[in-house]
Amino acid sequence: MILRIALALICWAGALSAQQVSEAQGVVLRGLDKISGQVYDIEMNSGQTTAFDQLRITVSSCRYPVGNPAGDAFAALEVVDTNKNEIVFSGWMVASAPALSAMDHARYDLWVMRCTTS
Repeated sequence: MILRIALALICWAGALSAQQVSEAQGVVLRGLDKISGQVYDIEMNSGQTTAFDQLRITVSSCRYPVGNPAGDAFAALEVVDTNKNEIVFSGWMVASAPALSAMDHARYDLWVMRCTTS
């Protein structure tokens, strides 16, 4: 299983390196509270930090294929659980493949929806 995930990440990284991308001004994330069932859309600018219940989310970058802002977005995020004061996610999340690089948290799910360009 781990080998399959590693191979998928290598293939995905190769595909991204061949693709020209544009930098966006921000990102739209979707958060789910698994206990209450509430779903939230979180709009953030690059470089911004915001709170989502007990999570502190920082977005450093959102990128998308050149000429296709509605295309396959991917964002660099750091997510900290403020109750435990520990990083629960740090890296790139891909809108079209949220399970490829998912945040592991008992109560919350978080994934990238799209980049914002204006």
